[in-house]
Amino acid sequence: MRVNRDRWDAALLVLAILFVLAAVVMIFLYAPREATMGDVQRIFYFHVASAWVGFLGFFITSLSGALYLVGGERRWDILSLSSVEVGLTFITMAVATGALWARPVWGVYWTWDPRLTISAIQLLIYIAYLMLRSSIDGPEQQARFAAVYGIIAFATVPLSWFAIRWWRTIHPDLLTGGGGMGFDARMVSTLIVSVGALSLLYVVLVRVRARLERCRDAVAALRERV
Repeated sequence: MRVNRDRWDAALLVLAILFVLAAVVMIFLYAPREATMGDVQRIFYFHVASAWVGFLGFFITSLSGALYLVGGERRWDILSLSSVEVGLTFITMAVATGALWARPVWGVYWTWDPRLTISAIQLLIYIAYLMLRSSIDGPEQQARFAAVYGIIAFATVPLSWFAIRWWRTIHPDLLTGGGGMGFDARMVSTLIVSVGALSLLYVVLVRVRARLERCRDAVAALRERV
């Protein structure tokens, strides 16, 4: 069983690496140069894919938290913790790449645009999730509080997504091609591959992080028996 799981993890890792390499090649060699912004627009593929995976991670955190509250199974708490850590990493990447993209386009790395403000708050909220877990001693109580917090914190995801539609914002609306950015079929296919590549990488990282947490549980159980 362990051998099969190791092989599955290795296969997923190889597949994720291949997809990431394919995405990089498509971003720099296949996708056309955007007419308005030029080559700096290529950051867009990393930025959007990272944001998507971060949102996915927070959704899994919320879902697994709800499943933990229903059944009380440790595996759901492990998945919740693993997913929020990986999701937070990708959201940080999204904020960083967004700042790098904004500098040549807007003239500043950061502006308190509604979408960016919500992103900053979201980042702090999920950092606070990890701080909450570390501040509670009992594992069951820790898991329950974290599950409830993760469910509530997910409200920042739809709020971030709809911010550019609810308020006046300089952040482009990707569905309508806002921000003066024109899309063609090669751009769309490159974005799809980029999102798929980072989604696969998310799965690999969550599985690795979950395995580390299970090892931690095994060590703690061994210490109690000794």
